[in-house]
Amino acid sequence: MNYTVEEKESFMREALKEAEIALEHDEIPIGCVIVKDGEIIGRGHNAREELQRAVMHAEIMAIENANLSEESWRLLDCTLFVTIEPCVMCSGAIGLARIPNVVYGAKNQKFGAAGSLYDILTDERLNHRVEVETGVLESECAAIIQDFFRNRRKK
Repeated sequence: MNYTVEEKESFMREALKEAEIALEHDEIPIGCVIVKDGEIIGRGHNAREELQRAVMHAEIMAIENANLSEESWRLLDCTLFVTIEPCVMCSGAIGLARIPNVVYGAKNQKFGAAGSLYDILTDERLNHRVEVETGVLESECAAIIQDFFRNRRKK
């Protein structure tokens, strides 16, 4: 993963655009993009309510989109950018897709499986380990989800 700080921020801004799409559908605003050779090959946002499918997290949608784009279940030489730390399900899917690099914006203290509650992506007992970077546009990534839940509590 040899992206510059500017490139990482640019890709995370694209993930934030996906989070905004989720927000427009009153979904928890999490967005994700998958990048290969400097190009976005997969996009996703939370869509559980919209699609009434429990597994439609941003990472799952982006992985499915990238699988179609690449015509392969293996997403080697890719980097996944996601606004919030992946959960257990998404971390498992990242490993199964053989994605080698993950960059996330803000930690997920309640469900995070990439360092907060669990550390699935770097667990040496598993056959696939992922290089993880955190904190890219952290304040922006945290703010969109914090605002969402603050507004939801007011309702």
